[in-house]
Amino acid sequence: MTFAPWSAFRTAEPAFAEIVQHRFERYRHHVLATLRKDGSPRLTGLEVNFRFGELWLGMMPNSLKARDLRRDPRFALHTNPGADDSMDGGDVRVSGRAIEVTDPEELARFVAAVEPPEPFHLFRTEPAEVVRTCVEGDELVVRSWRPGTEVRTVRRR
Repeated sequence: MTFAPWSAFRTAEPAFAEIVQHRFERYRHHVLATLRKDGSPRLTGLEVNFRFGELWLGMMPNSLKARDLRRDPRFALHTNPGADDSMDGGDVRVSGRAIEVTDPEELARFVAAVEPPEPFHLFRTEPAEVVRTCVEGDELVVRSWRPGTEVRTVRRR
């Protein structure tokens, strides 16, 4: 599996990255999937943050999801469907790995920009896949990106 920083996705596919970011920024809370110690999935709520050209995940200290990611960095992140269940803007998910940020300067830069409650764990994402599913007219449209490839579009009636 190939991973790339969010900034590489933004550079490779700026229009698609903008749509995905806008969909995440539309709502505050989303769903994060991590892997428990026994390999089973754990789903939890999460706020995401786009800063400095990257997608960040911040968590309370020693939360189960933070411990999961420290042990196994693989994750999947799914956008909030919205209050009216309309899925306006499509259904977006990102999967990849989350790299914990421990560098004091990088943490300080994030804190200065975001002012999160401290202490906290901070993870920078490296997507392996970004997918958006939406309805266009009478078609279901699935667009996906993987590092090193162009956006792939599949249409179904």
